[in-house]
Amino acid sequence: VTRLRKLENIRRDFVANVSHEIKTPITAIKGFVETLRDGAVTNPVDAKRFLEIIEKHVVRLEAIIEDLLNLSKIEQTLEKGGVVALVESRMCEILQNALQVCHVKAADKEINIEVSCAEAIVAAVDPSLFEQAIVNLLDNAIKYSDDGGTIKIEATQGEGSVVIAVQDQGCGIHKEHLP
Repeated sequence: VTRLRKLENIRRDFVANVSHEIKTPITAIKGFVETLRDGAVTNPVDAKRFLEIIEKHVVRLEAIIEDLLNLSKIEQTLEKGGVVALVESRMCEILQNALQVCHVKAADKEINIEVSCAEAIVAAVDPSLFEQAIVNLLDNAIKYSDDGGTIKIEATQGEGSVVIAVQDQGCGIHKEHLP
């Protein structure tokens, strides 16, 4: 019962966080649409700027929804008694693949990404899910880093474990959100 309560609390917190993450861009989109409707559409400079902001928030919503769909797929697989297929995979290869996915966004902001990973580092992972996790970390690091910054991603092999660290120079996560 204690474990079930703990899981239910985690699920409740997750739903609250996702709701907040979705509500923020929707509120912004709604506000800018109302502003355009109230006359800003006649000013081409303002209209273009507002549409760019709306587009940014739509892209953010798409990413959140894509993450939720991926999470749902994983959950359904596990609920059906399936397992996530773990394969001995080279970490450098996965990190480089993730870096390629994020390269354009990083280049747009002139952000340098430094990768440190010994070729010999391997781990039993689902390569596509693990790559997606790294892409999410890199995407957030790029999003919250200033133009011209540097992001470091490092893989180290411990005793029976592999540690992946992504370090950026962004604003960080507020203390109340760390848990």
